[in-house]
Amino acid sequence: MTQDDWVVYMIEASDGSLYTGITTNITRRFRAHLTGKSGARYFHRGRQPVRVVYTEKASDRSAASKREAAIKKLPRLQKLLLVRTLLMSEY
Repeated sequence: MTQDDWVVYMIEASDGSLYTGITTNITRRFRAHLTGKSGARYFHRGRQPVRVVYTEKASDRSAASKREAAIKKLPRLQKLLLVRTLLMSEY
């Protein structure tokens, strides 16, 4: 993955919820969420980011944004199935 590759990601929060976002650098973005500096307000309300549970490459920012929106509209169960599918493909 190059610096210009866009990624859609999901982070598991300390309350078990899933946060979805996009970035070109998942490590930097996760650190931003952890420190609260330029991280999402989602993590400013008592939730803490625990771990990245899902990543998906996108061809450009537009495609990443569209996929992010589509994932955010999914019911929780379908989001969990995406995570599970990723985990299964790693083996």
